[in-house]
Amino acid sequence: MSFTMQFFLFCSLPIILSILLLKSCFSSSNAHKNLPPSPPKLPLIGNLHQLGSSPHRALQAMAQTYGPLMLIHLGTVPILVASSVNTAKEIMKTHDITFASRPHLNIPSRLFYTCKDIAFSQYGEYWRQVKSIAILHLLSNKRVQSYQQVRVDEMERMMNVIETSNGSVINLSELLITLTNNVVCRVALGRTYEGMKFKRLLERVMELLGCFSVGSYIPSLRWVDRVSGLERKADEVAKEFDEFLEGVIDEHESKNGVSVEGRDLVDVLLEIQRDHAKGFRLERDMIKAIVMDLFTAGTDTTFTSLEWAICELIRHPSAMKELQQEASKIGKGRSMIPEEDLDKMHYLKAVLKEALRLHIPLPLLVPRESTDDVKLLSYDIPSGTQVLINAWKIARDPSNWEEPGEFRPERFLNSTIDYKGLHFELLPFGAGRRGCPGIQFAVNVNELVLANLVYKFTLTPAGKETLDVSETNGISVHKKYPILVSATPCC
Repeated sequence: MSFTMQFFLFCSLPIILSILLLKSCFSSSNAHKNLPPSPPKLPLIGNLHQLGSSPHRALQAMAQTYGPLMLIHLGTVPILVASSVNTAKEIMKTHDITFASRPHLNIPSRLFYTCKDIAFSQYGEYWRQVKSIAILHLLSNKRVQSYQQVRVDEMERMMNVIETSNGSVINLSELLITLTNNVVCRVALGRTYEGMKFKRLLERVMELLGCFSVGSYIPSLRWVDRVSGLERKADEVAKEFDEFLEGVIDEHESKNGVSVEGRDLVDVLLEIQRDHAKGFRLERDMIKAIVMDLFTAGTDTTFTSLEWAICELIRHPSAMKELQQEASKIGKGRSMIPEEDLDKMHYLKAVLKEALRLHIPLPLLVPRESTDDVKLLSYDIPSGTQVLINAWKIARDPSNWEEPGEFRPERFLNSTIDYKGLHFELLPFGAGRRGCPGIQFAVNVNELVLANLVYKFTLTPAGKETLDVSETNGISVHKKYPILVSATPCC
């Protein structure tokens, strides 16, 4: 052995021993912990190779082997996966505070002003303040009801387009996207923004949120996100959306005055910004982040759940007939079914619940992160563990549902199970502190549109793809193929 090699080994020995000692201590400390069952993992990438293009389905299969609470690794990050009613309840109710934070994720941070929004911000005083603003001023029942005319206007606009089609084939999916986009635009910004450029901008945001960021899960390989162009794309979309929102805020600030009835959500946020007597200052970036939240959540998930409901009704003519009979009974020959009559439509509500059960817009919800060590169902969960709730798997669990793969709205007619976060068998909007605050906003749009669509028209599918329930990949699960139909008046 050369003198150089001997010298190198002599100098390196203390470092090598230190590393081995630290590894031994870490392994020893973990050996005393009762961690949840884990599938074998590969070096560096962990279990990434096992998730495929549909992680919620892959995790469902893995849960069959490793149980309803398992620990996987995405890259070097430990991920706790809950796949049952009991495990979801433990995380989102019993230990809700411990699991109320969000992990730091590269792409959401770039898009949402370093996560100054509601959905991705970490748990703490800032999140409590902006969540309170949303609940009290933006998404309260009173505020949602105040925008009833907006919903009616956009619903009638869509119905007129369908009516003038005179039975020719129409892209109903495209009409639903336009409707939800217009409703959110008018409610949040005060007016619609027509054209494909704005729609495409929203689509790009959702596409980026569904992309896998290597740097978020393998920090040592963060450079991959730069080389692949992912960070550049995120920064470009963020810049484009920021310029758009800057113009919107400038436009609102130049107004001479707005009546209480005519205020949109940007008006409300600017008013809160001016009135910061309670010590919480709502900065400009915060306003833009909250508005972005409203767009991404309010447009995408609302449209998605409505599209799936219509698809399932077309695929199941007996359910469509049942709903049309209910609509005809409630409508009583009037030009439309008003919102105040929707509570009488029990089958309508059952249809929407069943569609949300089968097609949860965000199958794994938004990731959570533990802020303390916690004992969960006899397992030791370390602080800093990310958490995924496989709400899709829970909603299709045969131990919770009879014939879970079948579209059967009747299962909800004599059931108290709802989607508002109190029943852990059905979690399309999450639950606990991090549950979606916009449930009522989305439900009001979906009920009004679906009730009147089946009341006024008979929908005939144009081609097999309309009946196809194949899914797209991404943070939210869309129908892969659009709904193409011909619509004829019911009477």
